[in-house]
Amino acid sequence: MKTLLKIILRPRLIIRFAFILSVLSMFVLIFDFGFNQFSFTQKGINVFYVLVMVMGMLSTAIRHLYIDKNRRGKILFFDTISLIVTVVVLAHHFFSLNGLQNFILQDYWIASAIIIIFIREMAELRINYKRTIINPAQLFVISFLLIILIGAFLLLLPNATHHPLSFIDALFTSTSAVCVTGLIVVDTGTYFTEFGQIIILILIQIGGLGILTFASYFSYFFKGGSSYENQLVLSDMTNSQKISEVFSTLKRILLLTFTIEMIGAIFIFFSLKSKSFSSFWDHLFFSVFHSVSSFCNAGFSTLSNGLYEIDFRFNYSLQIIIILLFVLGGLGFPIMVNIMKYLKHVLIRFFTLSSEKSKYKPWVLNLNSRITLITTGCLIIIGTLLFYIFEYNNSLAEHHGFGKFVTALFGATTPRTAGFNTIDMGALSVTTLLIIIFLMWVGASPASTGGGIKTSTLAIATMNFISLAKGKTRIEVYRREIAQSSIQRAFAIISLSLIVIGVGIFFMTYFDPEKPLIDIAFECFSAYSTVGLSTGITGDLSEGSKIILMLIMFTGRVSTLSLLIAFVRKEKYKNYRYPTEEITIN
Repeated sequence: MKTLLKIILRPRLIIRFAFILSVLSMFVLIFDFGFNQFSFTQKGINVFYVLVMVMGMLSTAIRHLYIDKNRRGKILFFDTISLIVTVVVLAHHFFSLNGLQNFILQDYWIASAIIIIFIREMAELRINYKRTIINPAQLFVISFLLIILIGAFLLLLPNATHHPLSFIDALFTSTSAVCVTGLIVVDTGTYFTEFGQIIILILIQIGGLGILTFASYFSYFFKGGSSYENQLVLSDMTNSQKISEVFSTLKRILLLTFTIEMIGAIFIFFSLKSKSFSSFWDHLFFSVFHSVSSFCNAGFSTLSNGLYEIDFRFNYSLQIIIILLFVLGGLGFPIMVNIMKYLKHVLIRFFTLSSEKSKYKPWVLNLNSRITLITTGCLIIIGTLLFYIFEYNNSLAEHHGFGKFVTALFGATTPRTAGFNTIDMGALSVTTLLIIIFLMWVGASPASTGGGIKTSTLAIATMNFISLAKGKTRIEVYRREIAQSSIQRAFAIISLSLIVIGVGIFFMTYFDPEKPLIDIAFECFSAYSTVGLSTGITGDLSEGSKIILMLIMFTGRVSTLSLLIAFVRKEKYKNYRYPTEEITIN
């Protein structure tokens, strides 16, 4: 009794024990879902789950009662919901009649409760980041490498696939998912089990937003603060203008992402016929999977032929929903937030009195948003027209009227790193393939879920040669001057992208000399820009070419410039300049 009272009077010990259990629960969960269990093993695992959930509830209650009584309302709301979910799961699965005997292995409700407890406990862990150890670019690169390796080992679990998977193929699939590319060496829908597909879905979500965004925000959410060093790191990763805006930006990113994905899943669900699926769960999972994959610009599909399947290629409402999802995801979070701010400003001015309309705020829609939106609009319009013209009597022949336009629009927007296909990619003309290669190379916008050199880079390069043709020494647009550092960065990105893609094509032609050059080039551009479109040769490539594609995907996702910044030694600032001299260019 005395021992029990001592434990009760030491709440921090209980919290520490709950944290250790939550970490162990992740390994147990992987073991449980990844391998077939004997009945006695399963019973032991079930008892452990009960212990984790009970300790999780106890730890949460103690934090509110003993540790921090000044919790914000939203933290209390989250904890209340998590407690209710845990209690319901416990009552339904473990304390009902014959609960332990009738335990279902593939019970994702239990997994969800365990994961919520793990997130809650991990969020309380105090992590102090030291810039003297590794810089933000190195931290960003290492986080992606770690999650790719973890994903590969998860996909190698026996219950993740219907057939044994080689390590290279597992690593390729994990790299493609985390880098939100979509290139596949095995069919996602038939080769992976439901458990394997959920692993891929989680990898896509983590890769789309970044593992550090998740970890940092949840830590801030439950603690209500972060160190100055951590804020500096996150300001580099979220493109925040002020350190004070870092966590508000993270909050908007997560809220915006999950809201759009949820709305997208609902619309996809109701755009499909239930008879196309074997059960309600399959229908729901398909909707969620494709909503997340679309917004994250991943291009993964549980369909063997993608959206080119006969039940989906003529579903134009579904295609429009998916187009909206990957275009929004490809715009970038700062652009979406700025657009929302601008729309709010317009609505306020429209509905307020005329005397108050004089309070005009200039530059609500900033220069970055204007350039990105104009470039994106031009690429969509020109790409759609060209696709419509060159494929009118080819891949678009089976479509009519409005269907032709929607399919052409889909074909012109999906190369901007989305990776879905509603047509037979192998039947496209060489002219169309070249157009798609260019669109893939440009890719999405900065700070988005997409890849490529980015729309702003193309815009700066275009404005630069126009300025040179006019005899100007600087780029001016909308009564603003583009910073010289932005111009240097844009041309560095262009040069480095072509070098990486060129080297990739060179080595792939060596490893697979029998493959057509246009197909190899298409694969390399698709991998670098994290698009996922293919002419159908990915699964037949040699291991050497697969490794090359993995390296290109990873480089394209984290960006070549970030890799250089991460590992090239920095020069100290020198307070002098050498005489300037012109170099002959042409």
